[in-house]
Amino acid sequence: MAMTPHYRVAIFGSARLHEGERDYQDVFSIARGLAEEGFDIVTGGGPGLMQAANAGSRSARSESRSIGLNIRLPREQEPNPFLDIKEEFPLFSSRLDNFMALSDAVVVAPGGIGTLLELFYAWQLVQVERICETPIILYGAIWSDLLSWLKREVMERGLFSKGDMHMIFHVMEPEQVVELIKKIQSDRFKQEHACRNFSKYRNELDAHNQ
Repeated sequence: MAMTPHYRVAIFGSARLHEGERDYQDVFSIARGLAEEGFDIVTGGGPGLMQAANAGSRSARSESRSIGLNIRLPREQEPNPFLDIKEEFPLFSSRLDNFMALSDAVVVAPGGIGTLLELFYAWQLVQVERICETPIILYGAIWSDLLSWLKREVMERGLFSKGDMHMIFHVMEPEQVVELIKKIQSDRFKQEHACRNFSKYRNELDAHNQ
């Protein structure tokens, strides 16, 4: 899927959450804030939090684009009506590869198995430095216990290193997501590998949350 260069943010999240729920409203706000900065929004193109992100992007009325990478499923997932660009994929693998090829940052909102697949696929690619400059931002309290378990049970056994956590950010407020991505995007123009600044961004988040 060839597209002109542009800063793009993938937003992953559940198809099962609906308009009116807090998570839907938060993802809408995140996407709108990012789109107002001119960032394209990339989602799976379906309902739920994917729709929230695409609708938020459209509501900004900026030059940013609302992109959906849909998947063919036995129970058909219809594209949501807030897409400027859409493409359909027969396989999760090719869809995931296109997500990561297009996206400069990843936001992981509350979700289930599909969202976890997207999270860990992105994390794997960053771990092996295929996408070094791509931050992975976990949004919401739902991820607190998972992060604690990973550190306590997996990292403590040496199954991955502490350094593998440096690209993971846990953020609790929509405005923080937007500000973090703005800082990382700005730094990309100042040095070759923005990922080297990830510790600085984490320290700033920790100071804000104290």
